[in-house]
Amino acid sequence: MALLVSVAAEIAVFVVVGRALGFGAATLLVFAASLLGLVLLRREGVRAWRGFREAAQSGRPPGRQVTDGLVGLLGALLLATPGLVSGLVGVLLLVPPVRRLTRGGVQRVAERRVSSMTAGDLFGPRRVRVYRGGPAQPGPTPPPQASTTSPPPVSPARPVVEGEAIEGEIVEPR
Repeated sequence: MALLVSVAAEIAVFVVVGRALGFGAATLLVFAASLLGLVLLRREGVRAWRGFREAAQSGRPPGRQVTDGLVGLLGALLLATPGLVSGLVGVLLLVPPVRRLTRGGVQRVAERRVSSMTAGDLFGPRRVRVYRGGPAQPGPTPPPQASTTSPPPVSPARPVVEGEAIEGEIVEPR
């Protein structure tokens, strides 16, 4: 469905631009944008590979370089795809402020989809702000167990609490 909508949008924009500039000029514009996209695709690929290699050699987490490279490659690929709408989106993804915003979004999505340990390996350590809360409300105590060698079973409704409960949020390092 999304593919059908994007094709319809490309055709509609091409017709509007063709009427305004002429269909020959609109066709040349599409071909020029595609050629530029192919040139940038190679450049962005080399740039992404160099960034990844430098981060790996210096011992830094490569996540930022990888996501930045993926956003640049996506922008160049969209620019290389024939169409005025995809070309415009591709150019926007290559503009540094838009690229930074998109990279942050891609990074947040990647962090949600992988384990926290993998995200730490990819994107580096996180700074955590901790807010002290009041002491946790203890639940009813279970009856003593006959055996002292194994801990009492924990029900999902009553987690084990050893001390104060805290709230926190993860803050991106700058």
